[in-house]
Amino acid sequence: MAPTMLITGGSRGIGAATAELAAAAGYNVCFSYQSNTGAADVVKARCEAHGVKVLTVRADVSQERDVLHLFERCDAALGVATVLVNNAGILSTMGSLVDFSAERIQRIMDVNVVGAFLCAREAARRMSTERGGSGGSIINVSSRASTLGSAFEFVDYAASKGAVDTLTIGLSKELGAAGVRVNAVRPGLIETDIHASGGEPGRVDRLKGNIPQGRGGTPDEVARLILWLASDEASYVNGALIDVSGGR
Repeated sequence: MAPTMLITGGSRGIGAATAELAAAAGYNVCFSYQSNTGAADVVKARCEAHGVKVLTVRADVSQERDVLHLFERCDAALGVATVLVNNAGILSTMGSLVDFSAERIQRIMDVNVVGAFLCAREAARRMSTERGGSGGSIINVSSRASTLGSAFEFVDYAASKGAVDTLTIGLSKELGAAGVRVNAVRPGLIETDIHASGGEPGRVDRLKGNIPQGRGGTPDEVARLILWLASDEASYVNGALIDVSGGR
């Protein structure tokens, strides 16, 4: 029976690239999306072309009821996932903290932090050998922003990813003896449409001069690391925060 990978935020960017690579590697794939059904359907079709089972679930990961529904749907349709990719995340328009509303900050923390915690909790409950599971791997998608700070741009987003880093370290210690590895990837400037969400579609081009490799990364370059961390080749990698940033 094919293993199952559950990916949050799988309809675009790094999540979509991870879903397609996972399908190509023989995983059945369950992924959540927040609102763009058309984009989710495109990714689903691309994954199904590899001959695997694919389930899409509309969910807001900041809402516990949606997270529970997502995992229950995956359990029923594809079996318990042995890999969770905690990828869903948002940012808002560029600016300085002095201009941020409480509502903006709360929403970013709810999706990026609370959502990651809730999904990791549900995965741990199912994967932990101490709770009758067969083990597994949790890969959190953090960001280089967690260490760079994103001053005058997205300091709230950066802070949320700092929390994801800490979750990764702490949970890796909680679950290491229960057969579950927990790691994080920290993408730098990657060519995805999240920059448009922040109000500057050309942000990577503007900042690529600060990258030693002189270019932005691609979603596939991040997804390949995620697939490696999920694999047995990474069997002794636990609690790692791995930058995918071209040296920035």
